[in-house]
Amino acid sequence: MKQISILGCGWLGFPLAQQLVSQGYTIYGATTSASKLEMLENNGIKPFQISVSELGIEGDMISFLKDSEILILNIPPKLRGVEKEDFVAKINRIAAAVEASSIRKILLVSSTSVYSDLNEIITENIIPQPDSESGRQLLKAEQLLQNNPNFQITVLRFGGLIGNERHPIRFLAGRKNIENPDAPINLIHLDDCIGIIQSIIENEVWDETFNAVAPFHPTRKAYYNQKALDMNLEIPEFNFDKPSIGKTILSDKVTSVLGYTFIKNNL
Repeated sequence: MKQISILGCGWLGFPLAQQLVSQGYTIYGATTSASKLEMLENNGIKPFQISVSELGIEGDMISFLKDSEILILNIPPKLRGVEKEDFVAKINRIAAAVEASSIRKILLVSSTSVYSDLNEIITENIIPQPDSESGRQLLKAEQLLQNNPNFQITVLRFGGLIGNERHPIRFLAGRKNIENPDAPINLIHLDDCIGIIQSIIENEVWDETFNAVAPFHPTRKAYYNQKALDMNLEIPEFNFDKPSIGKTILSDKVTSVLGYTFIKNNL
């Protein structure tokens, strides 16, 4: 079976690593936190403490990548708060390390934030025009890797991630004047994130770009009000003073190319 390196063993990366280990893969997992190393090892994952910045890489990146065929790159941009980073420069550091390794295939976990909120139906044929700094840096990172001739890359653009107690209603409950009540939701459950990544690996689908969002798009108001009721939380209040803006992300290519069936259709 293949050996795979996962850079970023957090909310998504850790259960993904566990699933791949259970399927017989040899997994090297990297985290920035020393406190997580024992947890990784106890779950059959070869642990590495690695920190990447625009200035360089701290940790044994050479050993982390050694003999692996695939790198799963799962590190979102850090653009909130005081210490904002140059994510593209960070990805460039990783690309240079990959070039010197046995890795020839990269799966980049990206985001549907590369698309603008223009009240459109979005497929992979739409040219991204991001309207946020996060989206702009993600798109540049995608392009940087796609233009590198030393490896194949598949880009996976996830919608909002939910599952395992992670749900936006916990943040929105009780809030007032929330904008865009009529905009559609574009969410995906953790189980499907893992399933789609596993399908890409098993089917050897490279040099592709996929949107990955559950085929379920009620309005924000309808969805979050119902979720608040379901979870016994305070219902949020939406502001209808301005027209709602958003987008509807289609994931038909995940179904047609990968043959994947969503586990969590109704979120």
